[in-house]
Amino acid sequence: MIEISGLTKTYGNIRAVDNLSLTIKSGEVFGLLGPNGAGKTTTIKLLTTLSRPDSGSCRIDAVDVGKNSFEIKKKIGVVPQENNLDRDITAQENLQIYGMLHRVSDRERKISEALKMVGLWDRKDSVVSGFSGGMQRRLLIARALLPEPSVLFLDEPSIGLDPQIRRQMWDVIRKTRIDGRTVVITTHYIEEAEALCDRVCILSKGRLIALDSPSNLKSSVGEYIVEFIDAEGRLVQDICKSREEAHEMAKQKKSSVTIRKSNLEDVFIKLTGGRIE
Repeated sequence: MIEISGLTKTYGNIRAVDNLSLTIKSGEVFGLLGPNGAGKTTTIKLLTTLSRPDSGSCRIDAVDVGKNSFEIKKKIGVVPQENNLDRDITAQENLQIYGMLHRVSDRERKISEALKMVGLWDRKDSVVSGFSGGMQRRLLIARALLPEPSVLFLDEPSIGLDPQIRRQMWDVIRKTRIDGRTVVITTHYIEEAEALCDRVCILSKGRLIALDSPSNLKSSVGEYIVEFIDAEGRLVQDICKSREEAHEMAKQKKSSVTIRKSNLEDVFIKLTGGRIE
């Protein structure tokens, strides 16, 4: 379990994380969702000992992150947003070096299992510089899983990947839940949060603005969206609680109308007036 209480981090005049409090349950996939600058990556850095808060605290399995960084590092695996693999050596050599640095026992077995899980066993002897972006992201996940962490943090795991490769990445992330592992993901992709997460925390300017399952969050604003172009050429979106209500509203519009199911961006727009971009 992860417990965050009153967490605050400021850079100059910018409050990147603003009095954040929440609990992440053991074994769940938890999403930190929001636009660039919402505080997602800063929160991950605070949880993984890479930054210290100005105030507040966070605990992982009852261990204080700020006071016991060595113990915390034994519990977590981190897939950073930036690609920090050694591209001049093979996939297997990357994992071997990481395993030695982190004193991973039974390294060869764990390396083979990790490479097979992410679908890279047949490329274990290939130099990483020849890998596609998606393959390198999968290798980063394999590396993070080597110490068999109880919590896996993924910071924008599918950033820069095309939609097809992104969905392959999702399959890999789903596999990481084995053995009851907790997975924490930051993302600004709406469909990623909806596809992977048991619960989602929506952040805006460092503040928590909503926290629930994707389905409950969407239900809170309405199940359906009626979209149309008004007389001034602007896109207008009306929220409806049911399909029947949406159809009745659509009948009243003079322009062409689109009816669709609501998504987490609709929740964000209703709560903040802005978009997740």
